[in-house]
Amino acid sequence: MKRLLFVVIMVSFACTPVESVTPDFVLKKTTLKQGEFFQALVRNVKDQPRVWFNTQEYKMFRVDDPEQWLPVDAAKRIEALKYKTYRALIPVENLTRAGTYSVLARLDGWEERIQVKIEDNGKGVSHITLSGDKSGISATAKELNIVGSSLKTQSYRKLWEGKFLYPSEATRSSPFGVKRSYNGGPVSSYHKGLDFAGSMGSPVYAPANAKVIATGKEVEGFAVHGNTILLDHGHALTSIYMHLSKIEVADGDTVTKGQKIGEVGHTGISTGPHLHWGTYLYGVSVEPEVFVTEEVL
Repeated sequence: MKRLLFVVIMVSFACTPVESVTPDFVLKKTTLKQGEFFQALVRNVKDQPRVWFNTQEYKMFRVDDPEQWLPVDAAKRIEALKYKTYRALIPVENLTRAGTYSVLARLDGWEERIQVKIEDNGKGVSHITLSGDKSGISATAKELNIVGSSLKTQSYRKLWEGKFLYPSEATRSSPFGVKRSYNGGPVSSYHKGLDFAGSMGSPVYAPANAKVIATGKEVEGFAVHGNTILLDHGHALTSIYMHLSKIEVADGDTVTKGQKIGEVGHTGISTGPHLHWGTYLYGVSVEPEVFVTEEVL
């Protein structure tokens, strides 16, 4: 009799349906301009999902503070804690052709596509004349290696909170995304940052909490970038500060939003004293203004 009761209980337990929770894939915006980025969330998952845009895969990061995504109802909160939320800021490279694309998220047997639209950003061409002592300069292997690897940093801890500050109080002089021609030559690149026409020695600030990945000096091989600071804000977001006259931080330092990190200069390839500020996602240059004007997820 006991054996029969045990079998009945086991059969009853085995037949109890297991509740299935469908992942929730969200994009904050589905229409962007060249040089901007998608803010993607995948919720209600137990493992790390994968996400693609324009054939490129981007790592997703666990949301550090799940409280902001939990429901108010106590019972639902307990159930929701079994699941995780992941985020990715997916860059749209500035030279991406305008048109219709899709962003794909996938985990195990689940996948979902969201159709998106990329619009032309309407940026023109800037014709730049470099003086004789600057025009013949080319980047050294040292600076290319340090800058390239630093901008691709993908650390798991998100350090920034809220909107960014501008790193300089000076007038913004050259916007992100403008195509460039040097000394009358063909268009070969675009402006991968935002310039500030600061006076020599004016302060440069950290726009958000970060860790210093690396610094480089013109006298030590940073021929093009000049005196440079590279910051890691976490979740594949990095930033660069170029042409400085003075660096006031060291590799590995933790900096806080608004902290002075250096001074404006005229080092490297530069037409005059100014700060070049660039922001990067997964090593891809993106529009810095978005971080100042919007509160990024």
